[in-house]
Amino acid sequence: MKMRNIVLIGMPGCGKTTIGKLLAESLNMKFCDVDAYIQENTKKSISEIFKEGEAVFRSIERKAVEKISKEYNIVISTGGGVVKSFVNIQNLKKNGIIIFINRPIEKIFEDIDISTRPLIKDRKEKLYLLYKERYALYKKYCDIEVMNTQTLKEVVEKIINSLSGDEKIENINH
Repeated sequence: MKMRNIVLIGMPGCGKTTIGKLLAESLNMKFCDVDAYIQENTKKSISEIFKEGEAVFRSIERKAVEKISKEYNIVISTGGGVVKSFVNIQNLKKNGIIIFINRPIEKIFEDIDISTRPLIKDRKEKLYLLYKERYALYKKYCDIEVMNTQTLKEVVEKIINSLSGDEKIENINH
């Protein structure tokens, strides 16, 4: 049985990976973190790739998203900047439903480890700039928006309820 993918988008530190793993476990689906996939396939850290330039990273990311999005029955946690490429969104929407994990930026600041985030490691103010640049794209491209202001378990339940209520992860006959 082919189920649509569930694609999580949102700011760095909004909880995409943690929520994605819990969601995949709850729905008995596979899980893929795009950044981890890139690191595994390039044998480089995201920071190392960014040293070669953001354009290099975005190119690698586009190829990874294209490949991953062809699968089914998978919860995909994307990098925060995946929305910067419309090609990524087109690929992710083919077999998937896109969920924007909207977490207040103040909450992200409370627990984010900026040393592991190449685009914001220099200063937290950069996170505000990324938020300003990307927020409208997250809103524009998502099929469902879920606020991450509760426990992770409650956020996962909220996602599952919003998916099943609309039958958005129904079988795909391909």
